[in-house]
Parts: sequence; structure tokens; C-alpha cells
Amino acid sequence: MSTTAVVILVIVIVVIIAIALAAYLASRKRTAQRRHRATELRTAAQERSGHVDAAAEAAAERQARADVARAEAERAEQEAAEARRAAEVEEARREDSLRTADQLDPDVDHRADGYRPPAT
Repeated sequence: MSTTAVVILVIVIVVIIAIALAAYLASRKRTAQRRHRATELRTAAQERSGHVDAAAEAAAERQARADVARAEAERAEQEAAEARRAAEVEEARREDSLRTADQLDPDVDHRADGYRPPAT
């Protein structure tokens, strides 16, 4: 092998080593950058934990208010149903009184097919 061939071989080997070294250093730099970015993201997430806690607390408070409002609405609905039933009972009593009066009144034919007590 001639001296020129040896020099070329050494240069090729040095260039290959330089390329491998550059690739290795670039890889380490990317790894360091990724570690740094991951640390930044973790720090930012940690700083947001207070916001998350506050949002969860606000959501729980609103849910509690909704539960109270729902219970009040159910109670009001029950009261309205009771009032409707009471009105129906009073209407039935009124109608019963009118039927009794019509049965006693000789001028009213309470046995007729189309008989209805007066709506007064």
C-alpha cells in the first residue's frame, strides 16, 4: 500500500470518527434540551395545580347549589300537587253540595240524562 493510500485511509477514518462524534454530541444536546423542556412543563403543571384545586372547589360549590335548588324545586312541586289535590277536593265538595241542593229542589230534574250541576 502506498503512502497516498494510507493518508487517504487515515483521512477517511478521521472523517468517519468526526461525523460519529458530531452525531453523538448532537444527540446529547437534543437529550439535554428534551430534559430541560420536560422540567419546564412539569414546573408549569405544578404551578397550575392551584388553579385546578380552585376550579374543582368552584365546581363542587356550584353542584351543591344545584342540589339545593333541585330539592327546593321538588318541594315546591309537591306543594303545588297538594294544592291541586286540595282544590279538586273543594271542587268535589262544591259539586256534591250542588247535587244535594238539586235533589232537594222540586224544580230541578236531577235524574235527566244530560243533567249537570250548575257551574256557579
